[in-house]
Amino acid sequence: MAMMSSKKKAAARKRRRFLRKKICRFCADKLTLIDYKDVRRLRNLITERGKIIPRRISGNCAGHQRQLTTAIKRSRHLALMPFTVE
Repeated sequence: MAMMSSKKKAAARKRRRFLRKKICRFCADKLTLIDYKDVRRLRNLITERGKIIPRRISGNCAGHQRQLTTAIKRSRHLALMPFTVE
């Protein structure tokens, strides 16, 4: 492991940006259950390659992210959403 010099540490502290806390869109809409048939809402939470967007990027809470994952997997299984790029 390489040690950081004191100049690099000071520069890293100055470069730090203010990041606004992301809020869970499902908690904001007061949704208790994520429906696998609501494909329009689920499509916003997967990438163009078909991957599920992680929590740290989407800002969802842990409970809703777990529900979201199962809902996307169910809609893929029923062929409402694609597994991969078309």
